[in-house]
Amino acid sequence: MAATPPVPEAARPALPAAAYADRLVTSLAAAGVADLIVCPGSRSQAIALAAARAAREGSLALHVRIDERSAAFLALGLARETGSPVAIVVTSGTALANLHPAMLEAHHSDVPLIAITADRPAELQGVRANQTTRQPGIFGDAARVVLDVGADALRHPEGDAVRAVRAALGWRGDAIADGAPVAASSEPDDAHTEPGPVQLNIAFREPLSGGAPAAARPIEPVGRPPMPTATLRAAAATVVIAGADAGAAAVDLAEAIGAPLIAEPTSGARFGRVLVPHGRDVIAQLGEAVRRVVVLGHPTLARAVTGLIRRPDVEVVTIGRAGQDNVRGTGATTVLTGRIEVEPAERDAEDIGREWIERWVAAGRALAAEHDAESAPDSQLSRSAYAKAELAEGRTPITRRELVTQVWDRTWPHDRLVVAASRLIRELDAFAGPKAVTARANRGLAGIDGTVSTASGIAIAHRRSGEPGLTRLLIGDLALLHDAGGLHVPPGEERPQLQIIVGNDRGGSLFDLLEVAGSAAPDDFARVLRTPHEVDFEHLAAAYGWPYERVSDRAGLRRALSQARPGIIEAVLEGETDAQQL
Repeated sequence: MAATPPVPEAARPALPAAAYADRLVTSLAAAGVADLIVCPGSRSQAIALAAARAAREGSLALHVRIDERSAAFLALGLARETGSPVAIVVTSGTALANLHPAMLEAHHSDVPLIAITADRPAELQGVRANQTTRQPGIFGDAARVVLDVGADALRHPEGDAVRAVRAALGWRGDAIADGAPVAASSEPDDAHTEPGPVQLNIAFREPLSGGAPAAARPIEPVGRPPMPTATLRAAAATVVIAGADAGAAAVDLAEAIGAPLIAEPTSGARFGRVLVPHGRDVIAQLGEAVRRVVVLGHPTLARAVTGLIRRPDVEVVTIGRAGQDNVRGTGATTVLTGRIEVEPAERDAEDIGREWIERWVAAGRALAAEHDAESAPDSQLSRSAYAKAELAEGRTPITRRELVTQVWDRTWPHDRLVVAASRLIRELDAFAGPKAVTARANRGLAGIDGTVSTASGIAIAHRRSGEPGLTRLLIGDLALLHDAGGLHVPPGEERPQLQIIVGNDRGGSLFDLLEVAGSAAPDDFARVLRTPHEVDFEHLAAAYGWPYERVSDRAGLRRALSQARPGIIEAVLEGETDAQQL
């Protein structure tokens, strides 16, 4: 008797929602998704229940959050810290629109995020059905790849899961699992090779849940795509700029090509023998001689740095992904992708390079010495007078400089420091000294959205890694209020080991540094830009169950920071009228 030929995959009937969801979640975990965030919703219930079962079995970590925007930034924080794709599941309609800020940040920061958006079937589209809109592609260019799985195409969840993970990790082209076709994709021919966000849109018909659990076909874990290699030549008058997320590779590269290093505090590269202290101030002194800038990460904090990059007589070499739009000069601009090999300089050029570095580093150290002298008590005082001066200094109000330097000084290489997009990160850039600190920030678009949630995700992943240390979040009052919902942790879930230090100056003081502060009517400026508030942070902390401490002088701040424990420390900033352009 002849063997019965297999039924083509496309001819097989669609799986019920529950069976597809079970196999999808199992396959995501097998492919490399360790964390999945669920927001409540009806259309997505099959995936939510499948995730709950997977979490009980220990195949992935499940996090449940009420608000989709905070949930998406929690996913972003987990993915930032682990480097692995994190999935977030939401229902149809407005729910997925709340993911857009985090998807944008993930796109501009190359963070692997998988937005699983439950959808309504084709027969409910275009008839004004409840919670129904055009979902595929709703994130625009922020989604590197859009996988749209219709209700009639729920046939091979393993392939859909593999392809989503591959796309999030930066693979080009389609993935085929067990020879089965996968969903149609909007992936362009010039797909990115760096990680990024992906939308997996899945339409479900009723019944939306129920039935026996379904077993997935075995699949292999998905690794990172192989990195290409590019060559960078050493050249005279070169400066290396390390922006957010540049990493320690910026230090190695600067040393290899013989160039001084200007590193932002969230670059992970603010250390080493070629680091220039107070780099942006040194640019004002020596920047005219620069002819080439090599950029890693995303520099956003200093006008001196962006001005140098935008000079038409300066060649810009960006180390990043093809099509990167965050850093571009007005003169010659080159993008190098992948692993960088350095073409060494001639011996004479090496000598010139050492002299070039010494000039920059010496200028930076001279500025650092001036700043240290300004903040130190007079060493010529008698012992009793010196003690009184120190006591008086401890009772003085907290300045922004004191806040950021105290947090920086008490953060160690085994800790994590998250810094919000506010005035404080600019103060940190101005005054933080050399230190190998793992500091992170949402600098892709530098929004204040979701900062508490991002830090929570980083704290959860950091603790789970088994590394010692505490995660600290340095944040302004408005940024904290913007993501107050991120303080919520459902009962029974892991509470982040996170210390939140909020510098409270009762409004958006960053705008005090902009030209508008001097041109707008004072009352109008205060109302629509500085946006003052009267929120009681002690009550806010109590509402969400966080330990709380309020400090108003330098001694209190030092005492609070010396206790490395989770909670909210409100640092009251007084008398800050400094109009210095940061």
